[in-house]
Amino acid sequence: MAELENHDEIKQYIVAKLGSEQYGIDIANVDNIVRMQKITRVPKTQPYFIGVINLRGEIIPVMSMRNRLEMEEGEITNTTRIIIIKPEQNALLGLLVDEVREVVTLSEEDVEKVSYDNGREDVNFFVTGVGKYKDTLISLININGIISD
Repeated sequence: MAELENHDEIKQYIVAKLGSEQYGIDIANVDNIVRMQKITRVPKTQPYFIGVINLRGEIIPVMSMRNRLEMEEGEITNTTRIIIIKPEQNALLGLLVDEVREVVTLSEEDVEKVSYDNGREDVNFFVTGVGKYKDTLISLININGIISD
C-alpha cells in the first residue's frame, strides 16, 4: 500500500543552453549527443531545418533550436552540440544547441506546469513546464511540439 502513496514521478532531463536560457529535454527521448560537424544544407525546407548530417552512415536532419524557438541565431563554438533525439514512431532528428550542460533529475513537485491564456498556443506547445533545479529555472521542452509541423 505504501507504493501507491508515493506517486511522485521522477524524470531526468538533459539541460541544454540557448543563449542565457536553459532548456530541459527528457532523457527518454535522447539517443546521442554529438559534437558539431559538417551540416549539408537541404533546399526548400522549413527555415529552422538547417540541413542534414551523416552519423555513422545514417542521414539525420538537423533543426536549429534557436530558430525553432524564434530566438536570434547564435555562433557556432566549440561547445555547440547536436542532441540526437528519437521521438516515438519517428526517425532520428538532431537538435542544434549552444551547449549541453548536465543531466538533472526532477520530481513532479520540482516542475511547475505552464498554462497560457493569451491565445498563443504555439509557445505552450513547445514548453510543457518549468523545472526548478538548485537556484535555476529550466524550461522543459515538449519534443512532439517542437518536431510537429
